[in-house]
Amino acid sequence: MQTDDIRIETERLVLRLPHIDDFGRYAELHADEGAMKFLGGPLKRAEAWRKFLQMPGAWQLQGFAMFSIVEKETGLWLGQLGPWRPEGWPGNELGWAFHPDAQGKGYATEAGKAAMDWAFENLGWKDVIHCIDPDNVPSQRVAERLGSRNKGPGKLPPPSEDHPIDIWGQSRDEWQARRSA
Repeated sequence: MQTDDIRIETERLVLRLPHIDDFGRYAELHADEGAMKFLGGPLKRAEAWRKFLQMPGAWQLQGFAMFSIVEKETGLWLGQLGPWRPEGWPGNELGWAFHPDAQGKGYATEAGKAAMDWAFENLGWKDVIHCIDPDNVPSQRVAERLGSRNKGPGKLPPPSEDHPIDIWGQSRDEWQARRSA
């Protein structure tokens, strides 16, 4: 699959591969204590740079990763969301992280629907999960709006094995039934 030209548009958003110009807002997101509370804690800019390179690398090597989510009207980078499966991961994840000024506006649900459609159509996945901290109620609400349900506690691979998660998810058949209803 040619990944260079992947671009998905929703009513308000563009989902695309990461660009170097996304890094400034990405670094702000990863420096924010509140936004990173359930994602391993805040990072210094140099640490955020190394983490930023994961998604372009995953796109190059795996043919999928989280999309950069950009506001269509302004071009402002809002966050990242999409398919993600690091080595040892408990399943095919659709994950997300949004800049603090983009949270609570429905962007994760809007982008999540488009990314779920894309992942099921292009990756051949039979199911999808979301690894969510048991105390992360906003992310649990996004998962619910996407039609996923809590399937119980899970375990991440090292170095995150001590981070508590619940695995939320659904099958492709469940997703398709909801989308066609």
